Amino acid sequence: MDILTFEFWTALFSIIILDLVLAGDNAVVIAMAAHRLPAELKKKAILVGTAGAVVIRIIMTMLAVYLLSIPYLQAMGGLLLIPIAIKLLKPAEEGHVEEADNFMGAVKTIIVADAAMGIDNVLAVAGAARGSFMLVVVGLLISVPIVVGSSQLIGKLLDKWPVLIYLGAGILGWTGGSMLIHDASIGPMIANIIGPMANMVVPGILAAGVCIFGLMRKK
Repeated sequence: MDILTFEFWTALFSIIILDLVLAGDNAVVIAMAAHRLPAELKKKAILVGTAGAVVIRIIMTMLAVYLLSIPYLQAMGGLLLIPIAIKLLKPAEEGHVEEADNFMGAVKTIIVADAAMGIDNVLAVAGAARGSFMLVVVGLLISVPIVVGSSQLIGKLLDKWPVLIYLGAGILGWTGGSMLIHDASIGPMIANIIGPMANMVVPGILAAGVCIFGLMRKK
């Protein structure tokens, strides 16, 4: 994907928004994992743990990008994003995070927890990247430090402007529809049924559907 194209920049914007919205819980995990450490070790543990988490996340996402190139798997990935988008619009549930009392324990907790909680994020970013490894790396390098450095701020922003959550859910729905259309096996069948505008109609319907469903359930 050419860096000078509109498609590249819209995909990069989507990846950054998805990372920020989906990684809110991960940021809380990172903060809590190092909570009991002395101040001088806390920042170091967060930096080292986050660096390890970024490397693992990049490897997982690149693997997902490769797997999504296999016929039918991309369509399945697109369908999986729909319940993830709907879940995003549910009220947040509190979870338990094991606080570490030593440096290596905190680093390990950050890396393992981020990998376990980041599966939905990996799938979404891989779909939005449309096979571009450069987009995956650039998107993660931009968004992950923001998430780590401002976890509390992100939480406050999402509370103050819920529209950001709906934007993220809409992008997830759009990405899921795009993955369906770009699947090598299922995409042509959908295009034959809907016509030449399928690449806009299907993602648009899923994006709007996710947001409307979320609003109706909230009311």
